[in-house]
Amino acid sequence: MKKILGMGNALVDIMTTLPDDGVLAEFNLPKGSMQLVDSELCDRIYKRIEQYNPKISAGGSAANTIHGLARLGAKCGFIGKTSRDKLGTLFRQDLADSGVEPHILDSQSATGHAIALVTPDSERTFATHLGAAVELTAAELDAKVFAQYDFFYIEGYLVQNHDLIETAIKIARSQNMKVAIDLASYNVVAENLDFLRRISKEYVDIIFANEEEAKAFTGKEAEAAADELAAMCDIAVVKVGKRGSIIRQGDKEYRTGIIEANCIDTTGAGDYYAAGFMFGLASDYSLDRCGRLGALLSGKVIESLGAQISPENWAFIDNEIKKI
Repeated sequence: MKKILGMGNALVDIMTTLPDDGVLAEFNLPKGSMQLVDSELCDRIYKRIEQYNPKISAGGSAANTIHGLARLGAKCGFIGKTSRDKLGTLFRQDLADSGVEPHILDSQSATGHAIALVTPDSERTFATHLGAAVELTAAELDAKVFAQYDFFYIEGYLVQNHDLIETAIKIARSQNMKVAIDLASYNVVAENLDFLRRISKEYVDIIFANEEEAKAFTGKEAEAAADELAAMCDIAVVKVGKRGSIIRQGDKEYRTGIIEANCIDTTGAGDYYAAGFMFGLASDYSLDRCGRLGALLSGKVIESLGAQISPENWAFIDNEIKKI
């Protein structure tokens, strides 16, 4: 099996189930978005939600995907940056416990954390303080680390640092790695559109996007967006919610549906879809099979609060994989 290296914002998730949209309105947080906030606002939001008993766990988009891959049995590594504080120790230990090779750099700043606010419609909205995560620089990347892997997977949230993401992709290319990117969030795409379009055309092999991200990237609805994305790279995946996903490679198209699920929280759905899909690619599965495996994982992660799949659901996944 091929090996996968992930790179992303090393964050700790603070998951909170809200009774209504009031907190979102109070802090002017657009539903379904990821908003970067300073430490002061992050602290204010946290104090406001303490009454709802938030759940704390290691997170970050690419790290979620790498965790899922490792649990499936893939050989994985992760590049990120944290402090040696309590949250940073939690993050590093979680990687180690999951069997992920950590390539974590140290910072004096507080470890980044994301407050995930889950409303009754199961939509999640993030207020993220990047902290140490944002201090990862292009100069700290080591080509020797990349040389150990076959795929390089990055989250679109990293585009706050264009130099970092482009340098990383160039190093990956120099090591003959396949490059995959998840576009992350529609507002992130809109704010970095020219850059994302350029690097996608020049360096990226696999693009993951949901409908909103695909529309922000192309200005088109899902079908036409998938066409345009596929013209830029080798494999384009557009996730279309309850209708499943559209997978395009050249003139070939594959459609995958979804599995039945009791949706509690959509956090991690896209990350775990990517985990299933990338595991399939690393195992040389057909694209149709990759898509079905992605749907399986995304359908099970939404049955729990936060980007964590329960032991019972992992047992279900392990059994179902044999049938895919």
